[in-house]
This record gives sequence, C-alpha cells and structure tokens, in this order.
Amino acid sequence: MSELSVDHLLGIKYLKPTDIQLIFETADHFKEVINRPIKKVPSLRDITIANLFFENSTRTRLSFELAEKRLSADVINFSAASSSVKKGETLIDTVNNILSMKVDMVVMRHPNPGAGVFLSKHVDARIVNAGDGAHEHPTQALLDSYSIRERLGGVEGKKVVIVGDILHSRVALSNIFALKMQGAEVMVCGPKTLIPKYIDTLDVKVETDLIKALNWCDVANMLRVQNERMEISYFPSTREYTQQFGLNKKILDNLDKEIIIMHPGPINRGVEITSDVADSENAIILDQVENGVAVRMAVIYLLASKIKR
Repeated sequence: MSELSVDHLLGIKYLKPTDIQLIFETADHFKEVINRPIKKVPSLRDITIANLFFENSTRTRLSFELAEKRLSADVINFSAASSSVKKGETLIDTVNNILSMKVDMVVMRHPNPGAGVFLSKHVDARIVNAGDGAHEHPTQALLDSYSIRERLGGVEGKKVVIVGDILHSRVALSNIFALKMQGAEVMVCGPKTLIPKYIDTLDVKVETDLIKALNWCDVANMLRVQNERMEISYFPSTREYTQQFGLNKKILDNLDKEIIIMHPGPINRGVEITSDVADSENAIILDQVENGVAVRMAVIYLLASKIKR
C-alpha cells in the first residue's frame, strides 16, 4: 500500500500531487462503505482521536466526528469555547493534558494561523488542521476538489472561480493550492477590498465582474462573507454586495452554458447565493457534505497508518 509523504495534514501546500491522488482513491473506497447498510469499518479500532475546536464549528466538527466513528476510532471531543482555555490555559497545556490521556491523533481548529504546525513540533501525535485562522482549511479544499472530480471526471484543465471574501477565507487559500496542484485554472472574484494583496504571487486570475467570471468558469465556488473576521467594513452594505456578487437563478439561466455551483457552507441564503440556486440541479453542495465524510475518513485512515506502535 502506498502512503502519504507527510506525517500530518497541516496544509495543502505541504502535500504532493501523489498525496492528493492517494487520498481521493482511498476516499472512493470509503464512499462505497458509507453507502452500505452497515456504515462502519473496524479499521481504527485501537486509535484514539481528540477533536480540539478552539473556534465554533458545527459542520466541520460533525463531519470529522462522523468520519472517526465510521472508522471505529475512539473519539474525545473538546470544545475550547467552554473550557479552561477561557481561564488562560495555553494551547500546549491543553494538548499535553489531552495527550496524557494517550491520544494518537488530534484534529484541531484554531484562530491562530500556524497553530497546527506549532503543535506538530511539540506533541507526539498526528495532527490534522481543521482550519487555522484565515490561513488554511485543507480537508475542505480536498473535499471540494474531490466533488469536482466526481461531477466532471477530473480537475485538470477545469476552470474554477472562487467568489466572495477571498481575504478572510482559509477555504479560498487551500482551494487555490489544491486546484493549481491538480492542473486547474483558477480565478478569484469579489470586491477589490476583499481580494488580498498577495494574490499576484499565487498565479490566479482576478476578476471584479461576476458575470464575466461566471461566463469564464466551469465551476463557481461561492464563499460567504466572513463578517466575524472583519474589524472594519470592506463594502458599503450587504444589499450592495448581493447586487454585485450575489448569484441568483436569473443570472444562472442567462449564462450560455451549464456551470457547477459549490459552497463550503454555512450558506447565507439570499446574500451570496439565493435558495433557488442552492437547491438547483447545478449545485453540488449536498454532495460536498457527503464527500466531506469520505475524504476525512481517507485522511484519518492514511495518517493513522503512519502511527508508530
């Protein structure tokens, strides 16, 4: 069996194309498993995984938890929003306490960029980055690419536009890395104030006109506006944002081709995307959710196989 070139999943930028390929082939197998009547496999019966969420998350945490349970791992959930971290306990203290419980793997979401890298250097467990600040969210990018591959037969040569709040989005950055690594063409589209200055270094196209971007692409990944990460106002009003960058059925129907619509969730219906688009045949948003479990199962399984016993 081939194995990953990395010991942790800290970010897409640390992976090789062969790693992505291996994760997808493994996910294909697990996707078949989760569609069986009995959805569990005993692969990780002797592995303990701690989910450490220092930021609120419902979908990602549930997806990881489901993936771990489908693999028969023992799971410890730790939500820092309601824990000793509020009392000033440091990241390393928290983790050492959890590791003293003999944990093999840590899935962590943290508001500070690089928290996962820091952790991987200080603790003897496999680390999966479930989002670090506005930096990376590797499993989301993997499940997005996997969903494109499933619908279009591959990622190479496809044109993907990422629309919305690129500046604050870890999903955008991880997606750019993953898509470029697989040979896709990538464009970002949004208000100038929400496109980061460093975008020039990433070899992606930039477009501020949504209609032009949609006419160019095969796939549109619609991001939500991350109000919780904004210290200042980056555009006049939500209504104005929606008028310029919101996707509705009329716009979709007026394009001269079929495109696929994706969204990492949670959706602000009526802001970046209307309900009739989110629920349309073009949208693969629910496929993304299902594929998220299979891809996370694959990542956990492949990293667990590198645990020294």
